Amino acid sequence: GNGDQGSAAESFNPEATWVPPDRRPAILRPSRRLGALSLAYILFVALLAGLGSAFLAVEKGELFGALRLGLWQAYPDAGTPEAAPYSAAMYARTGRIPLASGEGLIFLADRDSAGRPLSPACDYRIFGKTAPSRLWTLVSMNREFRLVATVAGRAGLSSHHLLRRPDGSFEITAAPYARAGNWLPTAPIADGLVFVLRLYDTPLTTGTGVANVDMPDIERERCR
Repeated sequence: GNGDQGSAAESFNPEATWVPPDRRPAILRPSRRLGALSLAYILFVALLAGLGSAFLAVEKGELFGALRLGLWQAYPDAGTPEAAPYSAAMYARTGRIPLASGEGLIFLADRDSAGRPLSPACDYRIFGKTAPSRLWTLVSMNREFRLVATVAGRAGLSSHHLLRRPDGSFEITAAPYARAGNWLPTAPIADGLVFVLRLYDTPLTTGTGVANVDMPDIERERCR
């Protein structure tokens, strides 16, 4: 019995089991709680960045899959199942309804032939020809793609009520107040200006002859 106690006493070495105290400040010591908070912070920042980028893409971004013809641009996939998710979200947010692929195509123009942004304070001459279609309409809107009040009580005209030259070309004056000939009313005061050209039953929806399509030019005239 005493022999066992002696061997146990000899095997016990206080210096071998002594651990020096941790003299680091408490804030520098590893902490499971601190690690969990760091992970939560990283996840929060990532979530915020993801939501922010998605909001900017929908709120300030542009639609995908643009087809550009001169000053005009369209989005052929907008009314189809192939539409990009962000494009669909932008249409849902604004309430705009794109034409289905079998109905036609919508073209937008927000700049004149000199590359200047369209302004409701200026008159414009829209002239030339359009792509083949059964019917087309031309409408003036603000930069949010909303109709605005005009002196004429309308903001558009159609190809069925258009004066044309013998070669089929036309000339339209876009202005707030009445003009002779083809007149497209615009708002005297508005938040920007965009021309929206809708082509109904056009072969462009099938991609036929896109490279050789004629589209109208837009020249700025006098500004107030």
